[in-house]
Amino acid sequence: MKLVVGDCREIMLNEGPFDLIVADPPYGDTSLGWDRKVEGWLQVAADRLKPTGSIWMFGSMRSFLSAGPAVAQAGLRYAQDIVWEKQNGSGFHADRFKRVHEHAVQFYRADQLWLLVHNEVQTTSDATARTAVRRKRRPPHMGHIEAGAYESVDGGPRIMRSVIAIPNCHGHAIHETEKPVDLLAILVRTSCPADGLVGDFFAGSGALAEACQATGRRYVGCDTDAAMIEKARRRSLFVDAEMRTAGAFKAPAVGSGQGK
Repeated sequence: MKLVVGDCREIMLNEGPFDLIVADPPYGDTSLGWDRKVEGWLQVAADRLKPTGSIWMFGSMRSFLSAGPAVAQAGLRYAQDIVWEKQNGSGFHADRFKRVHEHAVQFYRADQLWLLVHNEVQTTSDATARTAVRRKRRPPHMGHIEAGAYESVDGGPRIMRSVIAIPNCHGHAIHETEKPVDLLAILVRTSCPADGLVGDFFAGSGALAEACQATGRRYVGCDTDAAMIEKARRRSLFVDAEMRTAGAFKAPAVGSGQGK
């Protein structure tokens, strides 16, 4: 685990190449000091990414709409996205829906085939027993699909849904925008091979470092806030000590809300 104080646009030029980059940059949705947008980091991230690597980026719909040109300029291509559903949320406007979700979008290098990008499909053990037969007749806009059938059993695996409900870190967060370890661990397991290197361009509380420790990945993170990096280092040392004491580390179950 490596945590460094400094600007990601400078520090990360000398790190990597990364199997996975997870970034939680300021969204720029408010006038708060910690929410000021950072320009230029996406190009550095793309340049330090392995051909088989990808970037998971957190943001709001507003921030992603404004980031489009920077994504294209960095030579990145959209892969997929998830919605993180929280148990409570933020309400900056009294005349709009209360936002209880955030987005995370995966990008990969535009000069690479998706089939060559590391991707381990995640499953959940909550399938319902059923037998289904796919009919030949389909609406014209769906094209030709052959008939087929499948069976599932109670408690069997199924592909994880793109809307993931995990409690946020309200009440025990170290950082204002801290993401839960459970959620980050899902992204790490999906997009980084075992013992691969994960880059964290906006380390904040060090939650991603903990997720990497839990899943057996290497980690390099940086942040401009020296006090926050010190807290993240202490957190990382505490988790490491717990792992050594236990002799083996069991990753937290999805939905446990662990993210302190």
